[in-house]
Amino acid sequence: MFASLSERLQTAFAVVRRETRLTPEAVETALREIRLALLEADVNFKVVKAFIDRVRDRAVNRAVLESLTPAQQVVAIVRDELRTLLGDGPAGLTASRQRPQVVLLLGLQGAGKTTTTVKLARWLTGQGRHPLVVSTDMRRPAAIEQLNALAHEAGIRVHDPARDTAVVARAEGAVELARSMGFDVVLIDTAGRLHIDDDLMGELEALKTAVQPSDLLYVADAMTGQDAIKSAGEFNRRLGISGVVLTKMDGDARGGAALSVASVVGVPISFVGDGERLDDLQPFHPDRLVSRMLGMGDVLSLVEKAEQVVSREDATRLERKIRGNDFTLQDMRDQLETVKRMGPLDRLAELIPGMGQMASRMSGEVDPHALVRTMAIIDSMTRRERVRYQVIDGSRRRRIARGSGTTVQDVNRLVKQFVEMRRMLKTVGAASRSRKKKGRRRRGIPTRPGMPVA
Repeated sequence: MFASLSERLQTAFAVVRRETRLTPEAVETALREIRLALLEADVNFKVVKAFIDRVRDRAVNRAVLESLTPAQQVVAIVRDELRTLLGDGPAGLTASRQRPQVVLLLGLQGAGKTTTTVKLARWLTGQGRHPLVVSTDMRRPAAIEQLNALAHEAGIRVHDPARDTAVVARAEGAVELARSMGFDVVLIDTAGRLHIDDDLMGELEALKTAVQPSDLLYVADAMTGQDAIKSAGEFNRRLGISGVVLTKMDGDARGGAALSVASVVGVPISFVGDGERLDDLQPFHPDRLVSRMLGMGDVLSLVEKAEQVVSREDATRLERKIRGNDFTLQDMRDQLETVKRMGPLDRLAELIPGMGQMASRMSGEVDPHALVRTMAIIDSMTRRERVRYQVIDGSRRRRIARGSGTTVQDVNRLVKQFVEMRRMLKTVGAASRSRKKKGRRRRGIPTRPGMPVA
């Protein structure tokens, strides 16, 4: 995400990092690079001009020019202005006491509304909500069947009355069903349409009047750039949308749509879809995106991803094993499974501070099947071999290689990596035990049962 834009911004910052004292000329050189980076990223040219003017006014301030750390000052200014550019609207859905809360998803055909509807329902389920989805797309062949299939895969309830073929009737029926059965959110997937089609836009206006939605989310394909922003503006003029959902952000290396929508349309980005899995929809946090764009990582998002796949009990159990030097191949396999559920390695690397540029190189170098191959090798071991790696001799390694479809060299490599990992974890565990004992001594607590207090 934003790989090319991030690289160009780093090039611009390199100009001022070479300066011991910042000068207006160095600022202009950096601003020229930033301007080109934003224009190449397909950001609206009016937005770029206003952005550059604001950065220039702050960067040539006397206090900044005489600062002992000019590069950090300029980076901080660009960071603040990018945050302003992306808007400061609330992430996610509007806080509403309406029950059921009704959310209308609309936009052009092919933008990903149906998939986004199910992704949003999946996200709401993770937040403890109880969503119901319904399709009002009576024009596209198999649109309703697509929603039903995706919702079944995600474990989401669908309202699909065979007798109702009218758009408004299907939506009103879903709201009534939700009210009677305790669903607290109704997500309505609408048919794709152009803003210049008055008949279809009138249908949306009638739907809005009938169900009184708390949120009207415009689903935009981030790959279409400024065309998506223009259409969102027209929908907002006709209907008054409350937020934008940008899909296919994992393939949008330029990112102009995200950087333009808040300024041009005047509504915030509510969600971003950054993958093909049903879990790949996240609330939009401008500060986190700017941090990743500037190569500073996104630790909060990384922690949230980990919390989604790791329970507190599992984390406590792993900590106990590390402290007791009891880490086994089975534990290693469990951790690899956890990493796999968190997403691709190159995308996880983007969230680690200082790893942004490395992540773009990793995308072409990391073998996507490496985790699967490693897990297959461990799965081919017996329970005793997973607990006591020392018993894995030559004949066992040949059997494991045949069972996993790999080579003996692959098995040897895995065992060697595990031994190195175990040695490192032993050091970590010893340091942790030492700190714990020192803390107990400072508080006057015996370090072993039966020991007298010093």
